[in-house]
Amino acid sequence: MTGPVVALGGGHGLSVSLRALRLLGIEPIAIVGTGDDGGSSGRLRTHLGVPPPGDLRMALAALAEEGLWTRVLQHRFGGSGDVEGHALGNLILVALWEETGDLVAGLDRLGLVLGARGRVLPNCLEPVELIADVEADAGELVEVRGQARLTTARGRIVALRLDPPRPRACPEAVDSVARASHVIIGPGSWFTSVLTHVLVPEVAHALRDTPATRILVLNAGPQTGETQDFTAIRHLDTWAALAPGIGLEAVIADPRSLDDVGGFERAAARLGARVIVADVLAGQGHHDPASLARALGELV
Repeated sequence: MTGPVVALGGGHGLSVSLRALRLLGIEPIAIVGTGDDGGSSGRLRTHLGVPPPGDLRMALAALAEEGLWTRVLQHRFGGSGDVEGHALGNLILVALWEETGDLVAGLDRLGLVLGARGRVLPNCLEPVELIADVEADAGELVEVRGQARLTTARGRIVALRLDPPRPRACPEAVDSVARASHVIIGPGSWFTSVLTHVLVPEVAHALRDTPATRILVLNAGPQTGETQDFTAIRHLDTWAALAPGIGLEAVIADPRSLDDVGGFERAAARLGARVIVADVLAGQGHHDPASLARALGELV
């Protein structure tokens, strides 16, 4: 490999991909979106104007050895005071950003303290708002603003955009994609964690032009709310619609996620990808890091 292995996503799905890559002895670069506006992250971005730290924190924890310090990083306060619901790692990240005046430097410093095997970067240097046009049951279009609201929206998402439409992209993230040997996309919340990356113009341009092998890890199945009633083929169709010109070289899918293997292979071929069918799901339908590592090991 001549360039870095880059993983795009957010939340728990990205954490699984990062753990799988670590099992292969790879130190990946994780790129995380900045659209989260719920929970602790939403409160911090609202009150302090910072990018949401939660998914960045989770990615750092996935790159570090499990132990006391990763548990402390993930520790979430209870009670009924001002810190209720906040993850300690979120507060530490915001403090590092305020002390260094630099989002990337703060992430790198915390990664160094944790002994993270890899690097975590935001795709943007500012918080963004995710906006979707949702087709309701009666056929009318409703604009839904905000990631938290979008995850529970009823209806079919037909368009997706960011506010601002041209956010300040993180130069290190764009450069990483441009130089990558492999780019792992997903799994994760399809519209709010995965497809948000292609809405950042500089990131989308780098994804189109990168010499990397682009690998999509298909979601386990439909997700209540944003991908209700989705088939495997529909995931690929929405990628083609919302990420025009960004091809794929491979798609990893669990056989339990495929209801029409032939149709899925034809949909993947339209994107330039071959399908790798592998048992990558654990018992409860979530991706298993060890099983995913075996599938990725054939490609990376």
